[in-house]
Amino acid sequence: MKAVLVEHDLLTAYGHGIDAAWSGLLSRQTAVRPVARFPTGAFTSHVAATLDVLDPGRRDSLCGQMLRLVLDPARLRIPRDAFVLLATTVGEIDLLERSLLGGDGRPEDSAPARLLEKVCALCGTRGDGMVISAACASSGAALAQAAALIRDGRADGVLVVACDSVTEFVFSGFSSLMALDSHAARPFDRRRRGLSLGEAAAAALLMSEERARREGRRVAAAVAGWGLSNDANHMTGPSRDGSGLAAALRQALHSAGVAASDIAFISAHGTGTPYNDAMELKAFKQVFTARPLPTYSVKGAIGHTLGAAGLVETLIALHALRAGRIPSTVNLAEVDDAAAGWAAAVPVAVSGRHAAIVNAGFGGINSALVISREET
Repeated sequence: MKAVLVEHDLLTAYGHGIDAAWSGLLSRQTAVRPVARFPTGAFTSHVAATLDVLDPGRRDSLCGQMLRLVLDPARLRIPRDAFVLLATTVGEIDLLERSLLGGDGRPEDSAPARLLEKVCALCGTRGDGMVISAACASSGAALAQAAALIRDGRADGVLVVACDSVTEFVFSGFSSLMALDSHAARPFDRRRRGLSLGEAAAAALLMSEERARREGRRVAAAVAGWGLSNDANHMTGPSRDGSGLAAALRQALHSAGVAASDIAFISAHGTGTPYNDAMELKAFKQVFTARPLPTYSVKGAIGHTLGAAGLVETLIALHALRAGRIPSTVNLAEVDDAAAGWAAAVPVAVSGRHAAIVNAGFGGINSALVISREET
């Protein structure tokens, strides 16, 4: 059975909803700015894409606050029998910080399984679900799992929820890895120096096409194909030759039953680190051999949203398919030689029904998705 996306919502540093995200991207103004949530004097950067609407002083976690805005069961029309897949890298890590540093609460309150329980309660589902934590490929992997459950006939309604926040623990970890740019990230730029962190939450309801039609749902797109791989190269560094990501892309194309030439554009992981961007381009050139494809990254705009990245970027890619153009890669000023013909500093018109979305995470994990715009 075909897995189709029927409801969705997202929250990024640009604001609530896909229109806010799209308008922000087209403005070419980054949402990365100085961090006021915690002191950054000891770190290698002082900027991130954080949400002004979040209050770290509240009892509710940062992820909890975001999810309350995104998970409106009346607006999303979430069925009670939906299977829930929660994708996150660190979840409610701020609750653990409070417990260990301030003696407020219990460490176990930050367990991802607790957050899954909260998500099911917010959505009004009966509690069937699973946590998928696969580093920065978490929500890409969750979308793949959701589509596989539906295609195999094991479920006809799956809700994918993704969230991650910017906390002092997360910020210090990436700072210790020397992975942060001191300014807003510059994906595919010859002067790129590192990533910028961001926070986001998103939700997408997938159904079998049969159930969606029966319930009169508006079908936004099909999750047509997916691929996962692990290049087992390094705990934090990607494979230098791009072979793992290329393998995931080939799996996704095969699963979707489309050729490389059918893909209109690529939503890249595009962190802005020297090694990630170089690896991705090597992978793309192994798979898309006929010509360079229009390629962009949103991480110079909304930061790297960790486990939420795949779902957020899939929803933006869906909007780009509908609009017939992709946004510019925000902060890209001088295109790296390897990215010439692929990435651009301005929006680019595209045509076609299919797009590829890729993500890569620590431990060598890679996810690739093919989404297809439904004909109306």
